[in-house]
Amino acid sequence: MSPEPARRLSGGRVRVTRQGEAIDEVLRTADGFRTAQDLYGALRNQGLSVGLTTVYRHLKVLADAGEIDVVHRPDGEAQYRLCSPAEVDQGHHHHLVCRVCGRSVEVEGPEVEQWAERVAAAAGYTEISHTVEVFGLCPEHSAAPTARKAP
Repeated sequence: MSPEPARRLSGGRVRVTRQGEAIDEVLRTADGFRTAQDLYGALRNQGLSVGLTTVYRHLKVLADAGEIDVVHRPDGEAQYRLCSPAEVDQGHHHHLVCRVCGRSVEVEGPEVEQWAERVAAAAGYTEISHTVEVFGLCPEHSAAPTARKAP
């Protein structure tokens, strides 16, 4: 019996499994950030037998390898989104995330990067990292509801 194939992630090698490939496919087709529960539900709706623990474990591997973005909603729950190859090559980046639908827009934050470097240096810290999560309503969910006509 031959060993399972492996693929190279930026953080090293990882086994390729049927469940991992299914999770990757759901991430590829997701529009914006999705929670582990959302991904698990999508897999179950497709009739796939993948455990929730497996979903979390695979997401951790992808996050550690820098293959997915992880942001935390205002309630603290983690949301995940597959990075494009350009984002993986670019490295650190930030997003605006819709609180309603999870859609995201990548934004540059040179001011944030400079501020983080400055405060870290002032305190004597090196090899710093940071996360900035900006939440709001996307244009679709920002639209004012239409006024109801009086009867």
